[in-house]
Amino acid sequence: MNHPFAGLVVLITGASSGIGAELARQWAAAGARLALAARDEARLMQVADACRAAGADALVVVGDVGVEQDCRSLVERTVAHYGRLDVLVNNAGLGSSAPFDTITDLSIFETLMRVNYLGSVWCTAHALPHLRKTAGRIVAISSLTGLTGVPKRTAYGATKHAMAGFFDSLRIELEGSGVSVTVIYPGFVFSEINQRALSADGTPYGERAYKRKPGETMPTEECARLILRATARRDRDLVMTWRGKLGRLLKLISPRLVDRIARRAIETRQ
Repeated sequence: MNHPFAGLVVLITGASSGIGAELARQWAAAGARLALAARDEARLMQVADACRAAGADALVVVGDVGVEQDCRSLVERTVAHYGRLDVLVNNAGLGSSAPFDTITDLSIFETLMRVNYLGSVWCTAHALPHLRKTAGRIVAISSLTGLTGVPKRTAYGATKHAMAGFFDSLRIELEGSGVSVTVIYPGFVFSEINQRALSADGTPYGERAYKRKPGETMPTEECARLILRATARRDRDLVMTWRGKLGRLLKLISPRLVDRIARRAIETRQ
C-alpha cells in the first residue's frame, strides 16, 4: 500500500537542522518530493543528500523567511521545479530567553516576529493559491508557549501566540476549500534551538546555552513522526505532551496554577 504522502510535494522551512531536518528525512522515507528551505546552504545540502539516499527527490531552496521576497521565491522555485505544492510546513523559527527587564536589545522582538510569525504568514500567503489547487495542507510548528505565558519567553511567546491566532483564524476562512490547517504545539524537543536562541543583548547563546539531555526532552524522531501523523489526518492541532494537554485544560479552571507550573518548568529545566 502506498504511503499517503507518496508523490506529494512538501516544502519545509527551517529544514537544515532539528525538527525540520528530521521531518525531511521522514517525509523522504514516505516517498514525498521535497523542497528544503533555510539560510544555511551547506547544512541543507547534507539533509538533501540524506533524503536522496532514501530515494526521494530533494530540492534545496536557500532563503530567509524573515524577508517576504525570499518567502515568495521559496514557493515559486518549488512550484517551478515540481509543478505543484501539496504541503507547506512553516517550521523555521528562532528562540530567545531572558527576563523582559534584562533585555538591552529590543530589536529581538522585531527579529523574532519577522522570522517566527511574519515568515509563516508570508510563506502561507504565497503558497495558498497553489495549495488550493491540490486541496493541500498547511502545517505550523508552534510551541506550548503559544498556549500560555512562560517566564523568560516574552519575545518568543508573543510570536507563538501570534501564530496561533493567525492560523486558527485562517482555518475558519478556509473551511470548505479543501485546504487544511494543522498547528503543532511541541514541548521540549532535543534540538539546537537553545544554542541559536537570542540572549538579552541580542547575541545567540551558543555554548552558553543550557544543553538539555535527550532524557529530558522528546526525541526529534518521535516529534517528527507525530507531526507526519497529524498532517496525514489533517488534524486541527496537536499538543504533544500530557503536561501540555493538562495545562490547556487547567488554564480554563485555574490560570494562576498554570502560571506557577510554567515558572517551575523553566526554573528546573533552564
